[in-house]
Amino acid sequence: MSPPAPSPPTCSLCGSSDVTPFHRDARREYARCRQCRLVFVPPQFWLDAAAEKACYDLHQNSPDDPRYRQFLGRLFVPMVEKLEPRSRGLDFGSGPGPTLSVMFAEAGFPTAVYDSFYAADRSVWDRRYDFVVASEVVEHLHRPLTELQRLWDVLRPAGWLGIMTKRVLDEAAFARWHYKADPTHVCFFASETFAWLASRWGAEWQAIGADVVLLRKPPVGPAQFREA
Repeated sequence: MSPPAPSPPTCSLCGSSDVTPFHRDARREYARCRQCRLVFVPPQFWLDAAAEKACYDLHQNSPDDPRYRQFLGRLFVPMVEKLEPRSRGLDFGSGPGPTLSVMFAEAGFPTAVYDSFYAADRSVWDRRYDFVVASEVVEHLHRPLTELQRLWDVLRPAGWLGIMTKRVLDEAAFARWHYKADPTHVCFFASETFAWLASRWGAEWQAIGADVVLLRKPPVGPAQFREA
């Protein structure tokens, strides 16, 4: 008896089963959600945690590298322009060489760090922040809605969530896109995906360049929010 056919994938962001095949290469398959427009890799193609961390251990990013600082400036500069004096933030997915947090602290904005592999201090989730940044992180998430909702929940009213990730254009561009070659990249966001998130959260949002998005949490209204 032949084994049963695998179940059709469901979207790793919105959970919809209304997905369609999008692309296939020598290593993996990719599907696209018709609801939120996320392109995602089904779970059977994910690396395990040890293999994933081994990839990240190869990264040699450092706050002493001016080129890396310039790269992060694509998110840092527009975020700083939004912040009030003495704002406090969180760098989510800070990696083995936290740098954005250093840049914000140098600019007068103290910034905590969290990374599930390198800085797993869960006490960061007990606080509230004026801004949260995630640079080159969301494309790695196996449970993107759970993680993004956690970031949204620790934002104060009128706070900003800044995300840097390259955005999907179309199937033809995706087929030759270097970004999908990283085996730890399993979620690929489109502009429509961020529009879906903004609608879910009632957020303002803006795209900056090809890879930065800023989302603003609504200001507090009657009975909408109470500081813990």
